[in-house]
Amino acid sequence: MGKESVWGKIRAEISECVKCSLFKSRTRAVPGEGNLYSSVMLLGEAPGRTEDEEGRPFVGAAGRLLDKLIEEVGFKRESLFITNVVKCRPPNNREPKLDELMTCSYFTDRIIELVDPRVIVALGNYAGYYLFELKGGTEWAGVTKMRGRVYRLSILGAQRAIIPTYHPAAALYNPQLYEVIRSDFELLKTAVNVSRGLEGLLKFTKSRGGVG
Repeated sequence: MGKESVWGKIRAEISECVKCSLFKSRTRAVPGEGNLYSSVMLLGEAPGRTEDEEGRPFVGAAGRLLDKLIEEVGFKRESLFITNVVKCRPPNNREPKLDELMTCSYFTDRIIELVDPRVIVALGNYAGYYLFELKGGTEWAGVTKMRGRVYRLSILGAQRAIIPTYHPAAALYNPQLYEVIRSDFELLKTAVNVSRGLEGLLKFTKSRGGVG
């Protein structure tokens, strides 16, 4: 079964999900979107009002800021895959609860396994907590302490480069954070190039029968 077929099944399951109480107040679930074959995934926290209305991730004010960040470091939105750790909007845009994040990890895990990104940008504390503590077995000390570098963690059976940074919404309330987030996005270019180099080396060594 191809990726597109699997993704269609996951999307359908998410749209009908009643595993936590968020289904009671949502307009539309927001599974995610983008290139299923991308080496880069952007992982946010939860949908906002506009996302809930349209069923798409990062299409409100924070999404426009994210698009600007992506383009400024030389990428295109459609070349990446974007999703959130929670797929339904929490009431009044409150922060996700831990039990909601844990419940929705059933889908988040499957999406990461399907896309299989080499690099994941964790947008905000909840995305960081999910990747580092829940999946990577590494303490998460918060965005402020963890941002500014690339980490290599084993996530769902594969080595992945993780870049933690603030959620773009933070820069809407504190414009000074924009340049901070942008500097973290600059790390994305290096991480992708290193990842491609490692994949090329792996293919080379396999074709030569391993490293002698």
